[in-house]
Amino acid sequence: MDIAKRFHQNPLLKPSDLQPGIEGMEITCFLNPGVFRFDGKTWLLLRVAERPVQKQGVISFPVYNKEGKIEVLSFDENDPELDASDPRVIGYAGQDYLTTMSYLRLVSSEDGIHFKEEPDYPPIFGKGALEAFGIEDCRVATTADGYYLTFTEVSSVAVGVGLIHTRDWKNYTRHGMIFPPHNKDCALFEEKINGKYFALHRPSSPELGGNYIWLAESPDRLHWGNHRCVATTRSDSWDCARVGAGAAPIRTEEGWLEIYHGADYQNRYCLGALLLDLNDPSKVIARSKAPIMEPTAPYEQTGFFGNVVFTNGHLVEGDTVTVYYGASDEVICGAEFSIGEILRSLKS
Repeated sequence: MDIAKRFHQNPLLKPSDLQPGIEGMEITCFLNPGVFRFDGKTWLLLRVAERPVQKQGVISFPVYNKEGKIEVLSFDENDPELDASDPRVIGYAGQDYLTTMSYLRLVSSEDGIHFKEEPDYPPIFGKGALEAFGIEDCRVATTADGYYLTFTEVSSVAVGVGLIHTRDWKNYTRHGMIFPPHNKDCALFEEKINGKYFALHRPSSPELGGNYIWLAESPDRLHWGNHRCVATTRSDSWDCARVGAGAAPIRTEEGWLEIYHGADYQNRYCLGALLLDLNDPSKVIARSKAPIMEPTAPYEQTGFFGNVVFTNGHLVEGDTVTVYYGASDEVICGAEFSIGEILRSLKS
């Protein structure tokens, strides 16, 4: 039951629309932006993935070295120790690497459809050993004391959740890794509940358990505890392989509405919804039986990694939630939902 109203201008942004931000690289894809309002405009904090221009017979990809400089690693594509079967991950001699390096880049719009770069607001790059493979999939929580960015830190030793705070998008306070490996898909609630901060996150435990959505609470957004699982994968369903939080939960009269992503074993990504209790968000009131959005448009079915709709950013105005999402791990698109319609779909 796809109830998304896609923008007819989709895709809104594609890799050829911007110049590479890293010298000697090309933009491979745009992915899953964080979204916020600032200075009277709609802003996207894009995940931009770049790599060296590929030469025939050679697989090349960037990493940060121990000095914090970008270094390009290259391997013969016929090397028997090389596994390049996944467009996202390279395996070589027992070590995994990413085929691209991701960082975060700001674009703004007066109308929410036509976006342009703002040269006065520089990109956010990975920094330090725990971000040696880059930073990915940033959620932006807009709060009374500024903007809090939760994102995936990627390195050869771990995938975890980092936190950055800003008020002006020019000066940043980095708080390091707040959820340890293996963890990602962290969405902060934008207001306190009973005096505490809350977040959705996704630890992964493939040997026992799986890729599930968990809830945590904190006194300060830095130290997290009282972890509880709120949503698991469901067998024989559109979300049987993995689930993860989208953007900040939306307060409604009926509960906290969370738009989340789920994938099946064919790596087909769809969007669904969770409804959590207003006073105790560990209590799940309802959950989508069928997706509220599926990859049905051509630009959602083919691309760098096809059959994907994935969001971690939206804006709410009245009954309308405008979702900005990555399609096929390559382009950025927009769609609108009626909050009331989502809630009615949960009741049915």
